[in-house]
Amino acid sequence: MNLQTLTLVFATNNAHKAKEVEQILNQQFTVKTMSEIGCNKDIPETANTLEGNALIKARYLKTEYGVDCFSEDTGLEVSALNGQPGVHTARFAGENRDSQANMDLLLQRLENSDDRSAQFRTVIALLLGDKEILLEGICKGVIATEKRGTGGFGYDPVFIPEGYEQSFAELGEEVKNKISHRAIATQKLAQFLLSEVG
Repeated sequence: MNLQTLTLVFATNNAHKAKEVEQILNQQFTVKTMSEIGCNKDIPETANTLEGNALIKARYLKTEYGVDCFSEDTGLEVSALNGQPGVHTARFAGENRDSQANMDLLLQRLENSDDRSAQFRTVIALLLGDKEILLEGICKGVIATEKRGTGGFGYDPVFIPEGYEQSFAELGEEVKNKISHRAIATQKLAQFLLSEVG
């Protein structure tokens, strides 16, 4: 097997995430989403860690479809909130995964806090052949006092990465795809695949 013939299924139906990962991997190998292999199931993320949730999704695809695959789970970990929202990042303000409501709740919780330090952490679970590999990417930063910018998705308008004065939403895809938590974890994925398969 070589990289040109390697196809990995990304355990997501989130088009934003899929596009971001494909841009970072720069078409070094073929990435398919779940819907492209006929899987439209919303796999429940029932673990209490990012690692656990990533493994649940990847193991489901491997078991049900027999494909080499990877999955990721990402959490925003805010120091003043003892690491919350963490695994509840997407559902911080409720089950309907409303990004605006999530950001509003976060800003409200931090209203009187001097400590606005936070980090985004992405864990990728790769199931390749009979191997299970966990890879991690961390991007440290601070939570802004208000939403800034219109790009990106999720909490991007309120997260200012370390070393920058603009939020992810203001920095744009090109910069974000070099420095983000997902970029770091995905680069590690690419490096691992190059060393294993290349």
